[in-house]
Amino acid sequence: MSGRGTDFRETLLGTFRLDGEGRTRAARLDLRAVADTVPRPAGTTTARVTGRVRIEGRADDPHATGELEISPLRRRRIRYRLAFTAHGRRLTLDGWKSLTPLRPVRSMTVLPCTLYEEGERVGVGTLRFPLSSLSMGLVPFLASFRFPRREDADALVAPRWRGEPGRTEVWYTTATDPVTGDGLWLHHELVAPTDGSAARAHGWVAVFPKDGPVEHARFGPGPWQPGADGFGTESVSLRPGRLTGRAGPFSWDLTERAEDTPLFTFPRWSWRRPLLPAAQILPAARATYDGTVTRDGRTLTLKGAPGASARIYGHGNAHRWSWLHADLGGGDVLEVVAAVSTRPVLRALPLLVFLRLRRGGRTWPRRPGRTAFGRAGAGRFRAELGLPVWTVTGRCGLRRIRVEVTQPPDRTLTLDYTDPDGSRALCRNSGTADAVVRLERWWGGWRPEARWTLESTAHAEVGGR
Repeated sequence: MSGRGTDFRETLLGTFRLDGEGRTRAARLDLRAVADTVPRPAGTTTARVTGRVRIEGRADDPHATGELEISPLRRRRIRYRLAFTAHGRRLTLDGWKSLTPLRPVRSMTVLPCTLYEEGERVGVGTLRFPLSSLSMGLVPFLASFRFPRREDADALVAPRWRGEPGRTEVWYTTATDPVTGDGLWLHHELVAPTDGSAARAHGWVAVFPKDGPVEHARFGPGPWQPGADGFGTESVSLRPGRLTGRAGPFSWDLTERAEDTPLFTFPRWSWRRPLLPAAQILPAARATYDGTVTRDGRTLTLKGAPGASARIYGHGNAHRWSWLHADLGGGDVLEVVAAVSTRPVLRALPLLVFLRLRRGGRTWPRRPGRTAFGRAGAGRFRAELGLPVWTVTGRCGLRRIRVEVTQPPDRTLTLDYTDPDGSRALCRNSGTADAVVRLERWWGGWRPEARWTLESTAHAEVGGR
């Protein structure tokens, strides 16, 4: 643990005037700020910001990212810097509330700001905190504050393997370019054979163009190069905050920035004490990526691309499985793993579903194993696997959820895995999958609470023997 952090939400309303236009456009920002410490009034605190930016007729980006500088006494300001996409253009919002004791309410609620594109001004605006609004003002703002404990995300990237035979360890990253809509999949894997022979490291890179065939290349297998903080081979490296490598015609150089706290898809104890056949975690529930992926002279440039890196450690691949990572926008995220173990007794069980929905800074269900090990019909979730469509449904407490994932054949890549015992498995992965998520709540009857529709921005996989 690394102490307490801070998590809160804020809504800003106002208008922008773009250069060259004679009219103002209504705007709304729904933001979530996450800091690794508790802000001190006399100090300066930097928080990561994510959320949705809407500008009438120009932008509706649910994956905006940036920084919030909170310095009420030292610098007498609260500064916002936010990057978002508007009709294929990458814009940056920069502005600050100038705090003054002479006009405390206005200075705390009015945000003058400027829009930039590649450093050049393209517009100005004024946003306001709707102080008196019952749904967006002071009361919901104060109620949104959370002070969670912070895990050391970098420590969760470090290898778990300690030389035991019969183990598999995976680092994998998926992201979506907000400008082109292209999907990216980077897979890094360590396999320690059951016969005690030398461990091997291998993996692949795949790009899923929104309009075009999937392209991929493998690297390895090669000798495992032990490292204290990540994955490494002669040509590929994954370390906290940085991914680089070469494979066939591909090369990549990416920086990773955590935008959320870790997410334990399986029970937390299963990662610290590997008693289950395998366990999966996300060192950060959401992340953004900057950098380049080059193939055959073409370059995909990522700027603030939303995605995440995940980790798996276990005895090999499942007998059957599915996986979904869905960035729902506005700081919300859904992670799903459904699997049947290859072990003889466990293979007779139905698919065990591990589902975690982080919404509004809270994670549901509260206990990560409940969706797999709860009572049938009142906690245990169900998965129906198939292609191109697979589903997960379940109820926990006063909520129930239905997730429908579609992996179109022309956007799905089939690759094979080799387990530590030499057996083979196939996975079918899509970096541009579709998903529909329906969340309902019991109020004397089931009523809709939220719905998300993702078109070509979900990351999903179905695997088996």
